[in-house]
Amino acid sequence: MIDGIEIRSATTGDLDDIRRVEAAAFISPWRREFFEAELQLPGRVTLVAVDGTGEVAGYVFAMFIFDEMHINKIAVAASFRRRGIARSLMQRCLEFARGHDIHLISLEVRKSNDGAQAFYRRLEFTETFIRPRYYPDGEAAVVMSLVV
Repeated sequence: MIDGIEIRSATTGDLDDIRRVEAAAFISPWRREFFEAELQLPGRVTLVAVDGTGEVAGYVFAMFIFDEMHINKIAVAASFRRRGIARSLMQRCLEFARGHDIHLISLEVRKSNDGAQAFYRRLEFTETFIRPRYYPDGEAAVVMSLVV
């Protein structure tokens, strides 16, 4: 627990809060149904960071197959940023990976999102390649990966 924040598995009861954080954080947010489906699918890591009132401060949704994990979504509500929540969520994914013989973690980040890229570099992710026109608005994605 960090600074009054608990990290636990996401539930359907968290979906409205997750969707609120998602809509504020992303230009092209996922629909609620996408998150709901993720909670039901095998091979998923779905975590939320909640404060003492139960409010969702952030979340991470990842999938894994064999020895690879992909971070599909991670976000922290603006009022909770700069408190180590995203780092803690990613650390939990790393712990899961190490405990399940996962050797590679990958993700995409907008080419224009220098802050997110710097965050992932601090976690020792490296740029693997660029996916042109990856996002609905045509922006490229930087694929970053970490060998665990």
